[in-house]
Order: sequence, then structure tokens, then C-alpha cells
Amino acid sequence: MRWSRRGLLTATGGAAVAAGAGSVPPAAAAGARRRTATGFARLAAEGYARLAGERVGVVTNPTGVTHDLRHVVDVMHADDRVDLVAVFGPEHGFRGTAQAGGSEGRHDDPATGLPVYDTYRLRGEALGRVFRTAGVDTVVFDIQDVGARFYTYVWTLYDCMEAAELAGKRVVVLDRPNPISGRGAYGPVLHEEFATFVGRKPLAQAHGMTVAELARLFNREYLERPVELDTVLMSGWRRADFHGATGLPWVPPSPNMPTPDTALVYAGTCLFEGTNLSEGRGTTRPFELLGAQGLDGRWAAAANGTGLPGLRLREAYFVPAFGKFANTTVGGVQLHVHDRTAFDPVRTGIGLLITAKQTWRDFRWRFDPGPGTFWIDHLTGSPLVRTAIDGGAELDEVVTAWRAELSGFRAVRRRYLSYD
Repeated sequence: MRWSRRGLLTATGGAAVAAGAGSVPPAAAAGARRRTATGFARLAAEGYARLAGERVGVVTNPTGVTHDLRHVVDVMHADDRVDLVAVFGPEHGFRGTAQAGGSEGRHDDPATGLPVYDTYRLRGEALGRVFRTAGVDTVVFDIQDVGARFYTYVWTLYDCMEAAELAGKRVVVLDRPNPISGRGAYGPVLHEEFATFVGRKPLAQAHGMTVAELARLFNREYLERPVELDTVLMSGWRRADFHGATGLPWVPPSPNMPTPDTALVYAGTCLFEGTNLSEGRGTTRPFELLGAQGLDGRWAAAANGTGLPGLRLREAYFVPAFGKFANTTVGGVQLHVHDRTAFDPVRTGIGLLITAKQTWRDFRWRFDPGPGTFWIDHLTGSPLVRTAIDGGAELDEVVTAWRAELSGFRAVRRRYLSYD
């Protein structure tokens, strides 16, 4: 008997296609752990009815997996109920082979034979032309976010929604949990004059939303012309849930986001990308290790002295394999979160910036000579944080300075929350 690639995928996993996508494994059925069903699991359990009669393209990356770690593209490709014709790869690529600021380019996927189109840094009409070239009717989005405004996948979603409307395509967003919970929104709000790909619209630094909630917010608040949008919500997820409560596997959404612990601190410590200190890239604990040549234990002592809730800081020394201070021993801190519910990533990031500047005389903000701006202003959303720290403001003064704009965002956010 001769097998096609599609037939082989069906034969080897066909019995598990529907089961793997939507059923509950024995351990969960026995009550071992409450399991969250993702948007994809619910889509599959419905027999893909929302995609019936449509030529489908999927925007995804390695995080687009079922609970048993099969990729949703492989699952749908093997199912005759879905006419899957294309895949669209974001930053880092569909299969995740590229580092930060890179992508995989146009190619055919070896596993499925499907054409993979590179969408990184494309938007508007240019991205709309990619959707037309691919011949899709519906663009499906399924990527794990990490809850921070400057994590670029939420802006890939925004750009895809904008381009799909221009190209006359429909968008279906498959929801996944916010791994740092959806309890609330924290931090400064982006001012649109500082918009870049790490923040296009006025979101709080830690937005506390899922991708489906964000899609609805984008469509009603920020897109000039709303796209035809369908969102497939999760079941079994609560706003107070961190990733460990979901029963879902963790797949690194980018090379420097290896664990849920990384995601937990990222909304605060990514701010060190706006400085000349290492944010831990090139180590096994990016964004949990921070440091620079010449720093020592005084920084950890100073930062611990600010009383950052839910956190202990350890004096640490490390050698980044790449990035800032590559192959050089640097001193700094390692973050140890002991109480996730008390921990505030944004307040933590600000406290660490203030104490780093106080204890390291070589502290500098990273200046981008092209646009003539400080990168920290794009990460925090305005010059507010930088100028306050440079002016000697205390931690509470900096944090209270964005209270009014954060209150405004929270009021908008409440209209789009879909979970208790």
C-alpha cells in the first residue's frame, strides 16, 4: 500500500487527532489536575465547524501545540475536515529556528509540504498581499503570549488583523492562557508617539489579558476598519491562574523565554534591554539574571532593601555566551520569586533600574541614534520612567506617576475580559 504524507500523518495519529486536541487524558480525568482546554482544543472538539468551506492559513510558531505536544498544523493537515493551505511564520519563525530579530523566510515545511510565508516586519498592504498570494479565506492565529506589551506576538496579531481586513479575509483567534495570570494590568501605558513593533497601541506594560481578549479590544478600539473576527475561547481557565494551574505543557515561545519563570519576570526585567546592562541573554536564565562588568553584591543588597514584594534577590556572577558582555564574567543579581501572587513584575523592574543606577557608576540608557530616542522610552511607553529615575525619584514616586493613565487603560480593558 502506498501512503501519502497526509495519509501517513492520519494513520499514525488519526485516532488521536480529535482525542488529542480536545479530550482529557487519564491523569486529568482522575482528578490529578484541572486542565485548561485551549481555543484549538475547543475548535477541534466542534469538528472545525467554524472553518468549514474555507481555505485556511495559520499564523503560529512552536507554541501552537495540543496538550500532548503535537503541533496544531500537523493535526489540521492530517484532518480532511480542514482545508489547510498555508502557514505564516512570525518573528523566530514557524518552527522556531531563528533568534531575536530574525525569521525563517519563505519555504515549504518539510513535515507537511505546506508553503510557509514569512510575515515578520510586514504589515498593512504588504502583509495583505501575502495573504492574497497564499490564497486563504480565513487567517487563524494560534500563538502563546507571555503577558507583556513589548512581546511582539500580540503586535503580529494586530498587524495580521489589519492586513486581513485590507485583503478581505476573516480572522479566527484561538485563545491560550496568559501564563502570568490575568489578575490585573500593571505599569505605564504606551503613548502612541513612541509606538514601534514592541508596542503599537496604548496597552499597559503588563496587560493582564489573553490573546482573544486583546483581539476584541484591538478590533473595537484601535483598528480603523474592524476585521471580520471570530474568537474561540478556552474552558477551564480562571483569571487568577498562573501557567502551572492549567495542566498545559510549556513550549518556549522564543529562544530566550525558556520557562514560565522567565515569563513571570519578563514584563519587568525586559526593561534592562533599554540599558547597557546584560538582561541575561546568552545564559540559561535570561531575564532572571541581570548584571554588568564591575557590579557586585552591593546591587542585590540595595534592591532587597527596597522591599520588593514576593521576591528575593541573590548576588550572582555569570558569563553570557552571546549578547552584552559576551564571554566576560559579570556581576549582578538573580531573581527568585517566592510568592507569585504578591510579585509585581513592573514595580520590580523599576526598583532594579533605580538601584542599578545608584550602585553602578557606568550605568547608561541605551540610545538609538537612528530615531534619536532612548530605547527604554519605547519599552516603558514614554520618557516618564527614564526622566523620573534620572531626576532621583524614589520607587513609589515613579510607580504613582503612571496611576492616571493605568486607571484609564483598566477601564477600557474591563469591557473585553471574557473569564472570571
